[in-house]
Amino acid sequence: MARVLVALSGGVDSSVAAALACDAGHEVVGATMKLWGGASDSGCCSVSDVDDARRVANKLGIDHHVFNFTEEFDRHVVEPYIEAHAAGLTPNPCIECNRHLKFDAFLDRAIRLGFDLVVTGHHARVVRGDGSGCPRLLRGLDQLKDQSYVLSCLTKAELARMWLPVGDLTKAEVRTAAAARGLATATKPDSQDVCFIAGGSGPAARRRFLEPRLELHPGTVVDGRTGTVVGAVPAVELVTVGQRRGLGVATGERRFAIEVDVPGRRVVLGDETSLRTSAVALWRRTWTNSPVAVGTRVAVQASAHGATTPAEVTEEGIRLLEDRRRVAPGQTVALYDFATASEVLGSGTALSSATAP
Repeated sequence: MARVLVALSGGVDSSVAAALACDAGHEVVGATMKLWGGASDSGCCSVSDVDDARRVANKLGIDHHVFNFTEEFDRHVVEPYIEAHAAGLTPNPCIECNRHLKFDAFLDRAIRLGFDLVVTGHHARVVRGDGSGCPRLLRGLDQLKDQSYVLSCLTKAELARMWLPVGDLTKAEVRTAAAARGLATATKPDSQDVCFIAGGSGPAARRRFLEPRLELHPGTVVDGRTGTVVGAVPAVELVTVGQRRGLGVATGERRFAIEVDVPGRRVVLGDETSLRTSAVALWRRTWTNSPVAVGTRVAVQASAHGATTPAEVTEEGIRLLEDRRRVAPGQTVALYDFATASEVLGSGTALSSATAP
C-alpha cells in the first residue's frame, strides 16, 4: 500500500483517478490547487471546480485539501504568457502549468508531506517493468482524449512518482465509472479553454485579458513577395505564425502570416508554400529518459491533438522528413518513438532566429 496524493481538479477524470486509487487499496488524500485569483469561467481555476472536488472527496471518504499556488502560477504561467505575446511568440500555458505547478510545486509538496505517488486524471500512461528501471510515458488508450503531448516536458524524475490511472480507459468508460459511483462530476463537460482567460481563448478573449497587462500595438501587414504594405492589424502581439483569418487583408488567394515582427510592428504574408519548412529549431529541450541521439528518427507532434510527422533529431532541433507547415515560435514540439508514435521521448519549444535565447 502506498500513500497517494490525488490532484483533484474538479473534473470527471481526476475524480475517477481518485476512485481507482481507493480501489487499489492505497491510502488516498485529495488536494485541489488554487492557481488563479482572477476572473475565470472555465478550466480548473473556478470556484465551482473546488466545490466539485470537495464533493467527490466526501463521496469517496477521503480527506481533501486546497493548496494555494497562485504566486507560483502567476510567476511561471501567467507572466511568461504575457511576455511571450510581447515577443511575438505563441505560448502554451497548459504545458507550463504541468511543468511548473502540477509536476513541480504540487509534486514537491507531496514529497515533503510523505506521499509516495502523485495521481492525476491525465489520459496518458506511465509504465514500468521493462528491465531498464526507468518509467516510460505512453499515449492514453483513448486516442481522441490522449494528453501525452501536454506531459511531454516531464523527465524521469517526475515520471517515477506519477500514476495516471485513467490512461487505460476510454472517456466513455471514465464517465460510466463516475456514474456508477454516484460522483457529481460524471456528466461534467470537459474544459477546453485556457483556464485563466474568461470567455474562451480566441483573439477577442486574449485581447481582453492582455490589454490591461500589456501595451498592444497596431502593425502593418506586408506582402512577403513584394514588400508592399497590403493591410493592418490592430495588435501585432496577437498574430500567430500560420494565421490566415483576422489579418485585414482580402487578396483573393489564401495568404498566411509567415513572420511576426513585434519590434518592427509588422506581419509578413506568404502563400502556403512559403509557410512550409523542413526543419524546426528547438530550445529548452527535455527528455523523458536519456537524451535522444542526433540522427535518431522520431515522430513529432506540434499540437495537443495534431497528426505526427516523421523527423530526425539534429543538434539544433529536428529535421522533418517531409515538409510541413511551420510551427509557431513558442509552441511545444513533442517527440515520440518513430515506429509507433506511442511513447513520448521528449520535447522542446519551437523558436525563430529572432527569439533564440
